[in-house]
Formats: sequence, structure tokens, C-alpha cells
Amino acid sequence: MSEHDSDVIFAGSIPKLYEQYLVPSVFEPFAGDLVRRLQARHLTHVLEIAAGTGVVTRALAEMLPSTVEIAATDLNPGMLEQAQKIGTKRPVQWRQADALDLPFPEGSFDAVICQFGVMFFPDKAKGFAEVHRVLPHGGVFVFNVWDRIEENDFPDTVTNAIASLFPDNPPRFHARVPHGYHSPEIIERDLAAGGFTSKPEIEVVTRESRARAPRSIAMAYCQGTPLRNEIEGRDELLLGDATVLATKALTERFGRGPIVGRSQALVVTVVK
Repeated sequence: MSEHDSDVIFAGSIPKLYEQYLVPSVFEPFAGDLVRRLQARHLTHVLEIAAGTGVVTRALAEMLPSTVEIAATDLNPGMLEQAQKIGTKRPVQWRQADALDLPFPEGSFDAVICQFGVMFFPDKAKGFAEVHRVLPHGGVFVFNVWDRIEENDFPDTVTNAIASLFPDNPPRFHARVPHGYHSPEIIERDLAAGGFTSKPEIEVVTRESRARAPRSIAMAYCQGTPLRNEIEGRDELLLGDATVLATKALTERFGRGPIVGRSQALVVTVVK
């Protein structure tokens, strides 16, 4: 496994910590916004890719009519297991699947939705081509990506704080992957390479991320994301030290808690 292969691995205790700490603080504020963009459309089948622990899946099940069938996929079985354990208000088809090789026929879904997942695609154009394939003419693809890390207070603070532990090779997972795909021009180019010929709508959306205490956010990012893999790959004994450093930096910047930080994303809507 190369150094960056672990960027897409959400396993072990990561799914549980991700759901416990990261979802309520950082992901929930954007989930409803994404689903609302589908509400005005006449839909019968919706596919969610890179569903993670199901925060958007739960919003889909609550906000869309009961007649809409929902399928939710993720590459990592551990994330899907966590999502299924929490459950949804109505039945959802859960399926482990690679977004670059979706196990569905052409034109199966009226809409495809993805929250903060496309950044992890090793081949963006191929992933977009798969979405294009499973949509009919007139189908819609709605997804969001994080803006640059400097526009997102919590991960920026954590990333800078733990760099001092590894001065020769600081862990940069968050800057490199979740916050590394934010150029509208590149996104539009990759969508076109995947077969989308219409111009995408790209909107900047800003929300507040909240947590009861700085340690919650330190745990979220250091231990509930693949940043953990990167830290432990350098020295597994330093995971606790990294979490302490992150907690200290967050406390110095935002106070002892409850804390509030700025989060910013780009929301993309494109029609086939």
C-alpha cells in the first residue's frame, strides 16, 4: 500500500467516531441543503453514492415523498454498517459499491446525489461517467465538495496544529483530499470528460459548524477520518499527541466551548 492508498479507507473505529463527532458538527448542516435541491423534481428512483454513515440518506428518507425509491452505496463496508445500524425512517436499498463501477443498469435513476464524496474518486472523469450512465436524459446529478481548506476553520486549525509533530513530512490528508478539489474550472472539465454536455450550476454555500467542545472536533478529524491512517502510518504512538495538539489549537482559536467555526462548500448541479 502506498502512502496515499489509506486516503479512502474508513475502517476500524473510524466509522463510529466519524458518525459520533464529525457528522453532527460538520456534515449535517449541508445535508438538508443538498436534498432540498431535489424536492421540486418529479422523482421515482434516487441513487446516493459515497453515502458514508448515512446523514444524507436519512435526509432523503425524511424529505422526499414515500413513493421515491432510494438506493445508497459506499465503497467502505464499515461505513455502510454504521449507516444501517442507525437506520432510516423508511426502507432504503443499501449496497456496497465502487462509484467508478456502479452495479446498476443504464438510466436506472432519475437523480444521483453525493455529499462530499467525489473528492475521493481516484479518477473523477470515470466516476462522473458512471453517474452519467445510470441517469436518463434529463436526469440530474447533485453533489457538493469542500472549498479550499483555508475557508474551513476546523480542519484548517487541526491540520496546522499537528504539523509540528511531523516537521519533515506533516500529514496533509484534509488539504490534499477533502479540500483538494474545489476549482470550478476543473470540476466542469471533469464533468465534460464524463459525458455531461450541459453547463453545471456551481454555488458557494457557507454554514456554521458547531461542537460542544474543542476535543470533539479534534477527535473528529484526528481519529474519525483517514487522517488517522496518515498519522499512524508515520508513528502510531503519536495519535494521542496529535489529538491533544489539535484540541489545544482549537481551544486557543475558538474557546473552551461550545465552539463555532465557518464551513464552506461548492454545490454542483448538472443535468444530463
